[in-house]
Parts: sequence; C-alpha cells; structure tokens
Amino acid sequence: MQILDFGYMAELFPYLLGKLPITLGMASAGMLCALVLASGLAIVRVVQPPLVNGAAKLFISFFRGTPLLVQLFLFYYGLPQLIESLVKIDGVTATILGLTLHFSAYMAESIRAAIVGIDRSQTEAALSIGMTQSQLMRRIVLPQATRIAVPTLMNYFIDMIKSTSLAFTLGVTELMGATQKEASSSFLYFEAFLTVAVIYWVVVELLSRLQKLMERKLNKAYQR
Repeated sequence: MQILDFGYMAELFPYLLGKLPITLGMASAGMLCALVLASGLAIVRVVQPPLVNGAAKLFISFFRGTPLLVQLFLFYYGLPQLIESLVKIDGVTATILGLTLHFSAYMAESIRAAIVGIDRSQTEAALSIGMTQSQLMRRIVLPQATRIAVPTLMNYFIDMIKSTSLAFTLGVTELMGATQKEASSSFLYFEAFLTVAVIYWVVVELLSRLQKLMERKLNKAYQR
C-alpha cells in the first residue's frame, strides 16, 4: 500500500508556487503599511502627548488583545454593515488591512522599546552641541534603533507571511486557499497540506537566513 502519492505532490507543487506571489504580496504590503503606522504609534508612545497617547494605547491594547481571524472577519463582514462604501471590499484588501492593524500594534511596542533603549547620554550630548530634535532622531536615535529593532521586525514579517494563510477564510485563493481547494477535490489532504507546509517552511528558512545576514551587516560597525 502506497503511503503517500508523490506524483500528486509533484504536480501540486508548481501550482501552489504560482500562488506564492499573492501570499508574499499581501505580506509585503501589510508590512510596509504596518511599519509606517507602527512608527507613528511608537513616536506617540515615546513623546506621550496626553490625548493622542491614550488613543494609541487603546489601539495597541485592542489589536494585541483580539485574534487576527476575528479582526479579519470584522473588516470583511462587519464594517460593510456600518459603512456602505465598504460593501465592495475584497478579501485581499481586507487581509492587508487586518495584517497592517494587527501587526502594527506589536511592532509599535518593539520600535518604542528600541528608541527608549538608546543611551540617554548620547541624546543629551547631541542636544548640548546644538542639534535639533529632528536631527537627533535622524542622525543618532533612528540609526541605532533600527539596528536594535530589525531582528524583531523581521520576525514579525515572517509571522505575517504565515498569517496570510487565514486569508482563505475570506475567499482569497493564496497558498492556503489553493491548497484547501485542491485537497477538497482530490481528497488527498495529507499530501496537499504537506506540500504547502514544505513551501512555507522553505520561505521562512530563506527569510531567516536573510535576517542573519542583515544582523551581521548592521552589527559590523559595532564589532571590535
């Protein structure tokens, strides 16, 4: 008795690879948008203006405290009930929106911690020689904070890629969605899901290696 249908897996592999750009595209778009939003939230959390800081804390608390799947359903099925113009929102857009808001809440705290972690003596020295707050952030704080935050942010990007697998619940035919459809039609569930698992695994491993290269490059200037 044949345990696995390797022929089916070999045929399925290139088909699923064709869906990989959709998965990576959603993750990349979500990551870029989340970085912008998270940076703004982090600055607010560092500066702590009274009203805005309270709103930022509420935002971070909500999106960290609720499951991503619930948020995706909220944006795709719930919001159109309140805002008629969102009735035509598609699954890809809703997924990118969900990834952006969900992961920006986590990334904001990582960026804030990286900024706060910069030695205060450096900021005081920069201000004492006449640097403005803008110059201080651009020349002293952000370059060092980037080095500290990059490993964590890269981990979030990897998590974001894996989280795109939830997009199939919104009807998006990405990696997981395509696998689900193929498995349902062939009834070879183990082979189908094993194939997609290997694809996710390879992508994550490649990104992990890229992360290590980035870390070595960023830390090179600090090595003696």
